[in-house]
Amino acid sequence: MKVMIIGGFLGSGKTTTILKISRRLSEAGKRTAIIVNEIGEIGLDGETLKSPGIKTEELTSGCICCTLRISMQYTLQTLEEEFRPDIVIIEPTGIAFPGQIREEIEIMGLSELSFAPVVTIVDPGRFGTEAKEIPRFIENQVKEAEILCINKVDIAPAEIVMATEQMLTELNPEAKILKISAKLGDEQFENLLIHLAVPGIGKPPQEKKNSIELSEVSAHSVIYTLKSCTLSPEKGRLLIEESLQTIRDRVKEINPDFVGHVKLSLKLPDYMVKGSVTSSEEAPQVEFTSRKNEKFELRLLSAITKVPKERLTGIVESTLEEKLRESNTSFERKEQHHGTRTEIKGLMKKK
Repeated sequence: MKVMIIGGFLGSGKTTTILKISRRLSEAGKRTAIIVNEIGEIGLDGETLKSPGIKTEELTSGCICCTLRISMQYTLQTLEEEFRPDIVIIEPTGIAFPGQIREEIEIMGLSELSFAPVVTIVDPGRFGTEAKEIPRFIENQVKEAEILCINKVDIAPAEIVMATEQMLTELNPEAKILKISAKLGDEQFENLLIHLAVPGIGKPPQEKKNSIELSEVSAHSVIYTLKSCTLSPEKGRLLIEESLQTIRDRVKEINPDFVGHVKLSLKLPDYMVKGSVTSSEEAPQVEFTSRKNEKFELRLLSAITKVPKERLTGIVESTLEEKLRESNTSFERKEQHHGTRTEIKGLMKKK
């Protein structure tokens, strides 16, 4: 079983990159599994990554390089025994250290395990701000990588890409640097697939660091069950866009230079709208999909630098509830329940 760890700060484009990689591997006849780690209590990206022949698992409520080691071990063991994948792709939360995750997996005692080079994805449009906002975290995340991918080169100005490449080279001169567009799947993206086929070397073990503390990120997630809703697709799109704009502007009053990720998804009978915003300067990105949904709900996952958690919680929940009321939508906040670490240990003992 080969493990690919694709890391990168919040909003760098990990999910899009992994979606493309997993589909290429599946088309090549490789049994592929994906483990998605979200820092909040709910999952949003796992469903996006689901494809025929690809097994997807979600780990929530923590970071797999800090607090979810037992959950990760149990998930890997279960995949190995029940699905027998050729390749497991791990998408850590954006505030994880990918090299530290590899070190943790190496000591789990899993059989016939190998690793691809550890990858860190970088968004050049925000990298300079990230390096100023959370320098110790960004430096550590970059230095742990064997491959550094400067993503979104299809939309980033050439001079910004060049400046990012120079900063990355100074931080980690040993890493291979690729400039890609995961969205377009360009020629350099094909080079990434070639480099991932080569065995990873890994880095010498380092002193363990708490990535959550170093990132200075507060996180909050929430689900609203929609009881009655007559929103048209256009009004649903506006609800997501306006909610993200309001959250961004209110957070910006507390931290004018915030970076992070606020993700929203709206599921209604015949369509789904997804949107996100990743910094104080970014306009919300919204996409619409026609699809049948059994559950009608609004989901939010937020992780923002240097904003107190209680302030973030108040902003996102008051904004969403206000927008839902304005749209004459009846809703109920859904309580989240999770298995404890002791329960997971019990499951592992039964295996």
